[in-house]
Amino acid sequence: MEFGEISIKDKLGRTVILRNARPEDSAALIEYLKTTSAETPYLIREPEEITITEEQENQFIKAKIDAERELMLVAFIDGKHIGNCSLMSIAPYKRYSHRCDVAIALYKEYCGYGIGKAMLQTVLDVAKSIGYEQAELEVMAENKDAIAMYEKLGFVKFGTFPDNMKYADGSYMDAYWMMKKL
Repeated sequence: MEFGEISIKDKLGRTVILRNARPEDSAALIEYLKTTSAETPYLIREPEEITITEEQENQFIKAKIDAERELMLVAFIDGKHIGNCSLMSIAPYKRYSHRCDVAIALYKEYCGYGIGKAMLQTVLDVAKSIGYEQAELEVMAENKDAIAMYEKLGFVKFGTFPDNMKYADGSYMDAYWMMKKL
């Protein structure tokens, strides 16, 4: 879906532009995926697993723009891409039409300034306005900052996925399933 550009202020008073992703953002989005995957153990891929081409990313973005009930929201400060928040349908079936999945990540240097919270609240507002009744997400159990933000926004833990991710060193991390009624 298309989302008109809005601006917010972060905790440092910086202007943050929020808008839907556009095909011309492809290169920046691929770099973002690689960097954020290296910065945190909480995302699902290792940096070397990000092999998407700009053309593939273009097609992905176009599909999000064309989708009536999905949004890829991107954030910029001074023209630099700093993060994404996405809204996705759970499945194309009527019995699941009330449910959506949300996900968010920012470059590490932009975490803790209220940007992620504002992005996620924007996506939740959009989700409600287009008829979703509940938003769901998965978060790694050790990601305390993200869990605190989700809880502030009204998400509640409903379950644990033991050993959700396995790392190169052989260790595992659990994940929580969280949900918010819209």
